[in-house]
Amino acid sequence: MPQPDRNLRVGTVPYLVARPLDCGLEAEPGIELVRDVPAALVSSLRSGALDVALVSSIELYRQPGYAYLPDLTVAANGFISSVLMFHERPLEELRSVALDPASRAARALLQVVLAERGLSPEWVDVEPGRDPRHAGCDAWLRIGDPALKEYVDPTAPEAFCPSEAWMEMTGAPFPFAVWIVREGVDLSEHMDAFCRARERGAATLESFVRMGAETWELDPAYVHRYLAEESLYSMGDDLPETLRELRDRGARLGLCDGSLDPCPVEPLRSEGVCS
Repeated sequence: MPQPDRNLRVGTVPYLVARPLDCGLEAEPGIELVRDVPAALVSSLRSGALDVALVSSIELYRQPGYAYLPDLTVAANGFISSVLMFHERPLEELRSVALDPASRAARALLQVVLAERGLSPEWVDVEPGRDPRHAGCDAWLRIGDPALKEYVDPTAPEAFCPSEAWMEMTGAPFPFAVWIVREGVDLSEHMDAFCRARERGAATLESFVRMGAETWELDPAYVHRYLAEESLYSMGDDLPETLRELRDRGARLGLCDGSLDPCPVEPLRSEGVCS
């Protein structure tokens, strides 16, 4: 349990999509913020190097003792341009898929939705730093800002969006990441900071649009659609049910522990959730 004389150690991802959710957290009193890829954040959370981390939702069901912040999420409202499987063969002919090592939720989601279609290609893990496109597979999973750029690359092959397939299956958005809290951490002094971060993010969304358009040389309208329409930062009361749906479908494939049922941290502001 964090002591009053030390900062809450919080981890978040380096991707543009997370900025509207973690905006200004580094300036909140008593919070120490670091950025890293999701898989590295999970390792730090498990080791105790981090107290809270915005990480892959599937992690909730791979380690006992977790809790998570309610409502707050980085979710896909159906199709999203930052998590895509590019494929050079028709889906029904896929023999192998190279998996981006950075995200665990995207990997699990892709495996779940392809299994629902009766597909079971060979899953090839790619070493960190290696381009999955060059792994010699029929298809490759790309996430984050690189996926945004590849999607509009005229030389890129056809793209399959697993979160779009998830919404077709379940009728719900897919929560890629949630704020996961490791066991024994007391958030009582910091709960409102996470709500304030999302409020700041919503208020400054256009600045993130400009940042993405300039940094990655992308059309501002494309970046705006991605952040304002494709991405969700709140799922309200639907989040717990959707997370359990992910757990149950993932457990059937051996991707997580179906017996785990972590609870949201309560309350988050006096009403119980962010307003």
